[in-house]
Amino acid sequence: METRELRYFVAVAEELHFGRAAERLGIAQPPLSRAIQQLERRLGVTLLERNHRSVELTEAGAVLLREGRAALDAVAAADRRTRRAAAPRPSLILVTKAGASGELLSKLLDAYAAEPGAITVDVELCGIGEQERRLRDGRADVALLHLPFDSISGLDTEVLRTEGQVAVLPAGHPLSTRPHLRMADLADLPDLPLPRWPKPNGGYPDGPGPKVHDHTQLLQLIALGRAAAVLPESCRPLLDRSLTTVPVLDAPQVTTVIAWPSHSRSRALAAFVETATRL
Repeated sequence: METRELRYFVAVAEELHFGRAAERLGIAQPPLSRAIQQLERRLGVTLLERNHRSVELTEAGAVLLREGRAALDAVAAADRRTRRAAAPRPSLILVTKAGASGELLSKLLDAYAAEPGAITVDVELCGIGEQERRLRDGRADVALLHLPFDSISGLDTEVLRTEGQVAVLPAGHPLSTRPHLRMADLADLPDLPLPRWPKPNGGYPDGPGPKVHDHTQLLQLIALGRAAAVLPESCRPLLDRSLTTVPVLDAPQVTTVIAWPSHSRSRALAAFVETATRL
């Protein structure tokens, strides 16, 4: 298979529409259709079920979509890391979710900067679920990920912290005086629905809650009395007086890990990870 064919197939598989995929790729639809047909003939399998109204992935197509994304990420990572290896100023790119692990990140950066031979660490803040993809496709060297929300398949990791979760509510809400809550208590709040985060492949799950894409937006909606949320305990220092927190006893624990590509041989990265685990 050629990377061009994989890129074409992934676009069609994600859009499930040849016209939108062609527009996304910047090509005409007929050559795109021919390329997919040629790929199917070469593999000897049907990847897409087509009719006049819809396009659907077959089981084989779903496998190629998963494997194709990984392959394209690997090619992109090789390109980016090779170019960066020739840069005159060595650096590490760390990616983390905006609004998460702020105190931990600050301590980590200070501790590493004090190490002999430390190099520049460029921090990039991203939206929900984006840090894993940036690590896999070479836009980042190391990431802070959060289990059970992020996937660490194929990555090397070290656990940094495990913590409980709290309900974040508007200050003065009747539930804010409780010593603790359970998830069922939050499910029965029609006036404060839980938010809907974007799905990994785009779009939002169905439900009554507001669509949110970052913590700043979410916290403002909670302060306005339009939503509630369940977040890791470490969010507390980020909150102002308009918000309050209550422990949620049955919420899953959140584990923060430092993650990096399993094939990395960077000494600077190894020193950075060592500093993180020592903290």
